[in-house]
Amino acid sequence: MADDDTLRFYAEQAATYAEHRRRPIGAPLDAFLDGLPSGARILELGCGNGTDAAHMLARGFDIDPTDGTPELTEIAARRLQREVRILRFEDLAAEADYDGVWAAASLLHVPAATLSAILARIHRALRPGGLFTASYKAGAGEGRDALGRYYNYPDPLVLEADYRAAGARDRSGLRL
Repeated sequence: MADDDTLRFYAEQAATYAEHRRRPIGAPLDAFLDGLPSGARILELGCGNGTDAAHMLARGFDIDPTDGTPELTEIAARRLQREVRILRFEDLAAEADYDGVWAAASLLHVPAATLSAILARIHRALRPGGLFTASYKAGAGEGRDALGRYYNYPDPLVLEADYRAAGARDRSGLRL
C-alpha cells in the first residue's frame, strides 16, 4: 500500500490497533482453511497483530505473515514467536509459492487505480489451484475515513473483473 497517511496511522496507532481485535475472524477464516490441503503454505497480507496467523499456525498450516507497517510486524512477531515480514502489496514478487493467500480487511486500503495490478501480483504468487480470500468494506467509491485512512469500497463485480484481468481464468479459488 502506497498511501502514506494510512501507513502513518497504523504506525502511530499500532499498540492501540493491536488491542482492537483479540480473536481470529472466525467462520470466514475457517472456511478458507478448510478449502486448503493440510499443511498448506499461506501468505497473509496485512496480518496486523497476528491473531489470524496464530489461528492458522494452531491448525497446522505453514504461514507467511506479512504487514506493511513495521510497528505491527513487531507486535505480530512477539505474538507468534516467529519472524513476520514487512511487505507492501506492491512489493509482492512471489511466483507460485503459496497454496493460499489470506487478505482480511487489508486490500481495502489499495487505491482503486492500482488494485488490478496488486491482484495480478497475488494471482502470480498462488500455485495452480490456489485459494485467494479477501474481505472489503461494503460501499461504493473510495475516500478517507474520519481517522484519515484511505479506503477503496469496490463493487464485487469490479473485483471479479479485476481478478480476471489479473490472470485468473474463472472465479475458482477466489472468495470475496
